This record gives sequence, structure tokens and C-alpha cells, in this order.
Amino acid sequence: MTMKRLALAALATTIALPALAQDMTDAERQVFRSEVRSYLMEHPEVLMEAIQVLDQRQQQQQATADGDLVTQNADAIFHSAADWVGGNPQGDVTVVEFMDYRCGYCRQASAEVDSLVAKDGNIRFVLKELPILGEQSVLASRFALAVKMTAGDEAYKKVHDQFYALRGEVNEATLKRIAGDLKVDWAAVQPKMDSAEVSQVIADNRALAQALQIQGTPTFVIDQTMLRGYVPEASMAQVVADERKG
Repeated sequence: MTMKRLALAALATTIALPALAQDMTDAERQVFRSEVRSYLMEHPEVLMEAIQVLDQRQQQQQATADGDLVTQNADAIFHSAADWVGGNPQGDVTVVEFMDYRCGYCRQASAEVDSLVAKDGNIRFVLKELPILGEQSVLASRFALAVKMTAGDEAYKKVHDQFYALRGEVNEATLKRIAGDLKVDWAAVQPKMDSAEVSQVIADNRALAQALQIQGTPTFVIDQTMLRGYVPEASMAQVVADERKG
């Protein structure tokens, strides 16, 4: 066995030392610890290698756990009638985004996701309203969902894009202005915002996010892969390619 492998074995043994302590005398433990410490002080790169292996193992475990969560909640993730669906509705890969209009990273990701969907041409893109950043987030989501229910998907996507372009507060005056700019019937949208139907969509999305252990936005589900947080377009494109390969 090489010295590096011996050190790694010693490191692993040291981590498990409490379980082995009963088989070693005090003098043996002291000598063993001293030898391990001396080698690691001389070769600290061994620790970095061990940490990298541990990180990779944890990432794989997380990916496996996330895949199980996606499988268990697939219908709610991919096939909710309440969600806006864009891109290619018959695409071979589905990208689902949990988003909040007041989230800066969602704003940053929006243009890149739209670009990816447009360039690829075979991605089914699903948006899920997940307002988690306060009352303005909730108000924006209620308005967007009410527009979808009263004016349709095209109007909803325009509202979606308007919110990401917005630099001011989300309040009733802002919503009325957006409705006017997009020629959406405010008289129909306003009462719908507080409807049980809109409230149920938000409640369902929050329950789904909890089941998926989502703690922030944006979160993406790309077929069986979950991406927690902002991901650049190129990295997301690679995940799409990997999913196509199976």
C-alpha cells in the first residue's frame, strides 16, 4: 500500500476511532494519532482529496434524494392545469421553474431561461408561482394568476415579463397601470385576485415546494434533475442534454 493510500486509510480509521477505541490501549491510540497527525501535517493535500471525495458523495446522495422526490411528486410538478406552459408543449424535456417576482436571481435567470427555450426549440417550459418574499410577492402572484384565469396564457406571460422589468413597488396603482398597458380588463382581474381559485393555486404550489424541500427561488426541475438556485444558461443547457441522454 502506498503512503498516500495508507494515510487515507488512517484518516478514515481516525474518523471511526471511537468505535475502535475499545480494541486499542491508551499507548497504541496515542502513537496512532501522532503518526496520522504527522503525515497529514506534511501532506495536507490528502485532506483536500478526502474533502473532495466527501463533497462528491454528498452531491450524489442529494441528487438521488432529489430524483426520488421528483418521482413521488411528478404529476403535481409537470401536469398541473393551473400552470402556464410555454416553449414546445410536446417537447422531449420539461423545464419547470418555481419563481417569485421579487427575487433578484429569478429576474436574472428569466432572460437566460427564455433564451435557452427559444434556442433549443424542443423544451416544454412550465412556470410555477411561488411567492415567498413578502406581501408584494403575493400580490404580484395573485395578479398574474388572475390575469391568466381571466385573459389567458398570452396575457399571463406578458404580465410575467412586466414584473421582471418592474423597478418600483408592487401595489394596486402599479397593477392597474400594468393592466392598462396590456389592455387587460382590470374590472375582471381585481375580484379574481382574492378568489378561492387563485388562493388554492398558491397554496398548492407552496405545499409542493415543501414536499420537494424547496427553500428558495428560483428552483428548477428538469425532468429528473432538480437545480436549487440560479443556474447560468450554459449549465442548464448541459443538464437538458444530459436528460436527453438518459
